[in-house]
Amino acid sequence: VQLQASGGGKVQPGGSLRLSCGSSKFSLEYYAIGWFRQAPGKEREGVACISSHDSNTWTVDSVKGRFTISGDSGKNTVFLQMNSLKPEDTAVYYCAADRRVGSSCAGAQFSTYGQGTLVTVSS
Repeated sequence: VQLQASGGGKVQPGGSLRLSCGSSKFSLEYYAIGWFRQAPGKEREGVACISSHDSNTWTVDSVKGRFTISGDSGKNTVFLQMNSLKPEDTAVYYCAADRRVGSSCAGAQFSTYGQGTLVTVSS
């Protein structure tokens, strides 16, 4: 497994979680790293992206102001801080990488996916 996602769980509406995406195979800072999610019966959607080498980030409109993506090169980890969670955020969350060196979020082609981590927002 080239990417490992963790940090999911069950939280009440309005709560917070922080997801982590790491790799023991390659340095994340040289690539575009994205977070995706897939809810039951729905298509997978992109949630956020970061390319640390050019300080480029992107988040989907539905999570703007609530989710923040960041990277820690020392820990070789990309985080997705999720605040003010809503029931509609319930999904399996995946991280993925565009393995072209120097790739950026704009025009990213994600080819390497990690296993998912389940986020459940429910009272």
